[in-house]
Amino acid sequence: MPSPSGGFEVPLWRALAVFRFASLAYVLGLAVRDADRYAHPLAVATLVLVMIAWTVVTAIGYARPAWRRWPLLLADLAVVMAIVLATPWVVGRAALAAGVPTLGVAWMAGPVLAWAVSGGRRRGTLAALLVAAADLATRERIGQSSFTGVILMLLAGVVVGHVARLAATAEERLQRAVELEAATRERERLARGIHDSVLQVLALVQRRGAELPGEAGELARLAGEQEAALRALIAGAAATGATTPDAAGTVDLRALLGRYASPAVSLSAPATPVPLPRRVAGELAAATGAALDNVGRHADGRAWVLIEDEGATVTVSIRDEGPGIPDGRLAEAAAQGRLGVTQSIRGRMADLGGTVRIVSAPEAGTEIELTVPRARP
Repeated sequence: MPSPSGGFEVPLWRALAVFRFASLAYVLGLAVRDADRYAHPLAVATLVLVMIAWTVVTAIGYARPAWRRWPLLLADLAVVMAIVLATPWVVGRAALAAGVPTLGVAWMAGPVLAWAVSGGRRRGTLAALLVAAADLATRERIGQSSFTGVILMLLAGVVVGHVARLAATAEERLQRAVELEAATRERERLARGIHDSVLQVLALVQRRGAELPGEAGELARLAGEQEAALRALIAGAAATGATTPDAAGTVDLRALLGRYASPAVSLSAPATPVPLPRRVAGELAAATGAALDNVGRHADGRAWVLIEDEGATVTVSIRDEGPGIPDGRLAEAAAQGRLGVTQSIRGRMADLGGTVRIVSAPEAGTEIELTVPRARP
């Protein structure tokens, strides 16, 4: 897994530098305490100076994102393993058998943590196994206590690698969220400009030219198609994930109703989102779809849908220019078992605590107003 150049991993690299200096201080304390027990004290002093210099080099190197690559990672592992393998000669096997600690002790876990931060669990585990193998190779007798350091390094490689992977994933998701928010804001800004200018012109051309013959009528039809396409676009219907609930569990009603927009169905919506709870928005969209089905069956299929966000309530109006609904026709249809309006529209609105208003007259078309509260009473 490639390591990002910054973000959430920066504190991990800083913590690694602190650990290496702290473990180096521990090594210096042990070296001073056991100086008279080493087989080659001058060689030990030389290796300690190398450890100090390498700790400074890695602190500077890992602080620069461009240097957190294989050359430094491999060099780090090689230097630490070399110092660990030199321990039997400089410390002496007799001193080691008498209980003198190895020269690396906690400091040798530095490359394990560096590999884990840079590449995750697998890379950290590999480095831990290599360092542990070098440490075990320096021991004449391998007992249960010898594996304690090995297990601790393996755990460090796995845990730190897992945390680093989570940090990288979180950073990627945050970046995508920021980009999505920026794109959404830009789309909304453009939508307001389009809604206040282009859409009104296209709608006017479509309405004025619909009844004209010849090329004028064809121009009006094309204007209507482009109006529908633009409304669907600015409503968010074309945006990926537009109908996915946000953190508050709401969806944009414009995105749900945008699927009904077509050359025959004109959708007018606010330029800004109309958030509703997911269930409310879904039921309201389904009721709108049922009303448009009736328009397709009983009228010429031409309809106008208007979304009005009134703060505490949201209203969706569906209007057509069909033959209208004769008096008593809805009651008669319900008595015959045809429950489209009764169940699909009125029933849904009743479940949501909303209202349905139907205005119709013979040969004057029909208008259905669906009003729902944002918070169910």
